[in-house]
Amino acid sequence: MKKSAKKQFVHYDAKSDVLYFGVKRGAEEEFVEIAPGIVAELDGEGLVIGVEVLNASGVFRPVAKSIELRAMSTAR
Repeated sequence: MKKSAKKQFVHYDAKSDVLYFGVKRGAEEEFVEIAPGIVAELDGEGLVIGVEVLNASGVFRPVAKSIELRAMSTAR
């Protein structure tokens, strides 16, 4: 698979409980709420540069146990 020149990253801010998925670097020109508490940040061309998940711990709580169990089973 060819590596992209884009700098992708993930950041979690525990104090504000926001999970950020960066797709590419750039200046945010606007944002669109794509679901309650999930915001897509767009650049000047309307391309997604990142996605914010507000109240991330609440959003991921229902799937956290499943992820933990999968991780434990593959570590064995």
